[in-house]
Amino acid sequence: MTTTTAGLAPQGVSNIGKAIVAATLVAGALDIGDAIVTTLLYGRSVEKMLQGIASGLLGKAAGHGGLGSAAFGLGLHFAIMLAMVTAFVLAATRLPTLTRRPLVWGVLYGIGLYLVMNMIVLPLRFHPPARPFDPVGFANQIFAHTCLVGIPIALITARLLKRPAV
Repeated sequence: MTTTTAGLAPQGVSNIGKAIVAATLVAGALDIGDAIVTTLLYGRSVEKMLQGIASGLLGKAAGHGGLGSAAFGLGLHFAIMLAMVTAFVLAATRLPTLTRRPLVWGVLYGIGLYLVMNMIVLPLRFHPPARPFDPVGFANQIFAHTCLVGIPIALITARLLKRPAV
C-alpha cells in the first residue's frame, strides 16, 4: 500500500476533509450551545450575543443589524471554528502524537485556543477589554475551550485519521 507524504493511507486525504467538516460542526455546535446557555443564564439576549460575534468584522453596526447580523455572527463563529479545526487536523497529519493521545492534546489545544482568543484576538479587536474579570465566566471559558472544543476536535481527528498498522 502506498502512502502520502503525510504518512496517511491514500484514503487519508478524503478523511482529512471529513475530519475538518465533522469536527467543525461538532465543536462549533457545542461551543455555540454553551454560549447560548451562558448568555441566557446571565439574562442576556442571544441575538445580541451573536451580534457581538458579528461585530468582530462589522463593528458597532452589527448591534443594529437585527437577525441578519445575528445570523452573520453565527456564520462567523463557524468560520472561526473551521480555522481552528483545520489548524489542528493539518498539524495532526504531520505530528502523529496528536492522534495517539487525543485527550491530552485536546485539552492542551483548548487551553491554547483560549489563550490566543483572550490574550491576542479579543484585545486587538476590543481594546480595552469589554468586561472586567469574572471567575465564573473564566471557568466556563476554560471548560468550553477544553471539553467542548479541544477534546472533540482531537477525538474526531484521531478517529478519522487512523493510520494503518505498519
